[in-house]
Amino acid sequence: MPKEELRPRPAVERMAPYSPPTGGRADMLRLDFNENTIGCSPRVTQFIAENLTENDLAVYPEYTDARRELSEFFQVPEDEMLFTNGTDEAIQVLVNTYVDDEDEVLLLRPSYAMYKFYSEVAGAVVREIDYRVAKLEFPLQELLGAITPSTRAILIANPNNPTGTGTNLEGIERILKKAPNAAVLIDEAYYEFCGITALPLIEEYPNLFVSRTFSKVYGMAGMRFGCLFSRASNIKWMHKAQSPYSVNSLAALAARAAVRDQGYIRKYVTEVLAARELLYVGLENLKIPYFQSQANFVLIHAGDRAIPVRDALRAKSILIRDRSYELPGCVRVTVGTRDQIRLFLEELAAIW
Repeated sequence: MPKEELRPRPAVERMAPYSPPTGGRADMLRLDFNENTIGCSPRVTQFIAENLTENDLAVYPEYTDARRELSEFFQVPEDEMLFTNGTDEAIQVLVNTYVDDEDEVLLLRPSYAMYKFYSEVAGAVVREIDYRVAKLEFPLQELLGAITPSTRAILIANPNNPTGTGTNLEGIERILKKAPNAAVLIDEAYYEFCGITALPLIEEYPNLFVSRTFSKVYGMAGMRFGCLFSRASNIKWMHKAQSPYSVNSLAALAARAAVRDQGYIRKYVTEVLAARELLYVGLENLKIPYFQSQANFVLIHAGDRAIPVRDALRAKSILIRDRSYELPGCVRVTVGTRDQIRLFLEELAAIW
């Protein structure tokens, strides 16, 4: 019998654990994870109920119908699209395909934690470029200056989480041109709220990868469904690095129904953008600093009251996300409906 515990790879030992606070969120006002705060389109659950049989769950997933319908929706050929188990798997598959041990990966800081997570698991050398301090602007010049011939991957959320800021297509093209030997991922999880997409650039740039998720505006975070787009030759390589059935049958059904109800999506986006303006006004009235956002969340500077405010709101059944561990004094608030933001502001004012 071995006397010592089994040791993991050194890269895993060096990693900091990622422990998102996912427990105890039922029956709360969920302004902490940037989800759709009212749920998916009713057509999604209706479509699943009408089309799912007992036998469907007994067989491995088939994606033929989903590929055809989502290809038409995104206006991207089927061989330039990869279904993934949320954006997380899209990041993982890209890193597994293009990044080797000790390869250099460029990330922005702060940003979505899974970029660093999967890069570190792969044993990559991670270099981080900070967002500009004053307004948390996208550090385009700094990122361009950090790119070298050794750079193997660049992972960017546009707009960025948690800052809410982003870059334009011109900036994205400058990055792609400066890093021809690197896989450049533009994660467009919040595309519907900003309207900027690099998807039309795929044919022009062989190093471009674009991801979309159904966990945000589509209200399907529990389904874990996403899409990764790139040139057909890239998608072919990534298929080799991906489990063949990582997307389940229910998620594929749900995605088909979700994209059909664009009226629901447009209505929700319009509501969120109106609620975001309402939040700005409310914070200004309370004299609480915040950062302008291009997404469905706003980063607020609460100073040394960040964690006490988070905890006091939780006691009122309102959840917000502490980000003070990477941006001192900051909390992030998901923007839902105007009524939800009014309630948030009312409770915030009572404790502020």
